Amino acid sequence: MTTLAFDPDRASPWHAGERAAQERAGVREMMEGIGARVMRPYMPEQHRDFFTQLPFLIVGSLDEAGQPWASVLAGTPGFISSPDPQHLRIAAAPLQGDPLAHNLRADAAVGLLGIEPHTRRRNRMNGIVEQVEEDAFGVRVVQSFGNCPRYIQARRPAYLGGMPPAGTIVRDSKLDARGREMLLRADTFFIATTFPGAGADRGRSGGADVSHRGGRPGFVRVDEDGTLTVPDFNGNQFFNTIGNLLVNPRAGLLLMDFDAADLLYLAVDAQVVWDGPEVEAFEGAEHLLRFKVREMQRSVGVLPLHFGSAVESPFLADTGTWTETRLGA
Repeated sequence: MTTLAFDPDRASPWHAGERAAQERAGVREMMEGIGARVMRPYMPEQHRDFFTQLPFLIVGSLDEAGQPWASVLAGTPGFISSPDPQHLRIAAAPLQGDPLAHNLRADAAVGLLGIEPHTRRRNRMNGIVEQVEEDAFGVRVVQSFGNCPRYIQARRPAYLGGMPPAGTIVRDSKLDARGREMLLRADTFFIATTFPGAGADRGRSGGADVSHRGGRPGFVRVDEDGTLTVPDFNGNQFFNTIGNLLVNPRAGLLLMDFDAADLLYLAVDAQVVWDGPEVEAFEGAEHLLRFKVREMQRSVGVLPLHFGSAVESPFLADTGTWTETRLGA
């Protein structure tokens, strides 16, 4: 695993890890111009309006040990508000047992992903927590940018209201049988990563970030030792997640069981597999991400959201599953 140090050259909108990934993909020069246009230190009006209509929000945060975690917040649409183009206010408390409860503090870096599955819209806002209240917090924008709709399964979410009854929380240093089952059936998960800049260094594609990954059920492989392997398909060439992993290979994964309202949180060490027989065997994969699980938390019945049935993304028609590769699942 190649680890990159922070590059002090601030001329590029991309940090050292993102530039290294773009260079490897042969898009480095093209992405310089694109990055200057799409990476904004404020939210355009359509992004501000978009966040306010959502019933849930995905949040990436860091614990005191520097471990990224991906989390979900939920509320009646309007629980997210934007008083001005540089700020979001989120009026929701972390769910039972969610690591976010310990990670929200003034000056903490957070990554926010607004995603509307049934319309396949998603926008990201990475920023800094400015104030924390009992059931709300405010975030100042560092970066605001849109994402393409590819690989999002169209399922309509609805907030059920209130906090669900206390559920069972299972913690372990490895996957359990139920966690394995959830991963093998998954068509969606979220990944939190970080670029370890501090202060002003976070202003250039740095800080905390959280992103979406989607595929056909069976796109997550779980080996006997609990190692996860997933394909990375063609995207917008930003390489935010992979660029972060090249600098800091720690990541946090979040998986929702859309039927049972269970959540699976994983703290992992990640490796980018750029090429080789596994990449070649998986239809549609440009490279792979491999995750070694260090911590697992499974929260049962805690998600106060109902999701309708899924309509598979049309972009997945040209992608495979691990069973189809005959390399295991």
